[in-house]
Amino acid sequence: MSTKIFKKKLYVIIFEADTPWGKTFDIGLLLAIMLSVFTVALESVQSFRAVHQELFDALEWCFTILFTIEYLLRLWVAPRKRKYVFSFFGIIDLLSTLPTYIALVITGAHSLIVLRSFRLLRVFRIFKLARFVGEASQLQKALKASRPKIIVFVTAVSIIVVIMGTIMYIVEGGVNGFTSIPRSIYWAIVTLTTVGYGDIAPITVMGQSIAALIMILGYAIIAVPTGIVTAEIGKSMYESNQTNLRVCENCKNKESDPNANYCKNCGSKL
Repeated sequence: MSTKIFKKKLYVIIFEADTPWGKTFDIGLLLAIMLSVFTVALESVQSFRAVHQELFDALEWCFTILFTIEYLLRLWVAPRKRKYVFSFFGIIDLLSTLPTYIALVITGAHSLIVLRSFRLLRVFRIFKLARFVGEASQLQKALKASRPKIIVFVTAVSIIVVIMGTIMYIVEGGVNGFTSIPRSIYWAIVTLTTVGYGDIAPITVMGQSIAALIMILGYAIIAVPTGIVTAEIGKSMYESNQTNLRVCENCKNKESDPNANYCKNCGSKL
């Protein structure tokens, strides 16, 4: 087998997921990536690191050598090497191999191996998830159309938390933990979003009454952004359906079903 044919077959396996060997390669690669990230996570646990440090070091080098070979193979078979090197996945592939080598010079750099998790994005190619890009673009369009309303909403909420935080600073004071207006505003944000860390809490009756009002207001506010985006999605879908309408030449009836072959009103062929 000539080198040219071998490179072509290897390219199909490494870069394509439409063949059995290509899908097997990508799934194996994803499993290796997940195992390497899992290994780094376990190594960060002191009790595991104290007992299995040598094992972690060996696994780290095994994964690094594996991904280095894989990167070099991708670079070798890529028809346009420069395009691959500076592409998103090309940069991620390179960064996933560097931390272990850098750790030889800079202590602790091997923790950056978690960058390999970005390579899991290849799952979109394996399982054909790219077909959902259309739906994602529709959501993006709805968010973009909602931007002015959301900006007004966020501005209004910001004003509310500043006012409420200032009032709580005046009512409670530094004795009860509200030592400054910024800290009081932080409390107002935590309370309004219904997170409620509990690190600061009002003690006086007036302060607790204000807190109760902010909590109730928080539940009402949470639904606003969802309603804005949902309305824009509905509007976008309606406009899309109107654009795709087909008119029957016989009875002039508008057919909205894109898969219909005949008019549902008179039965004429569309």
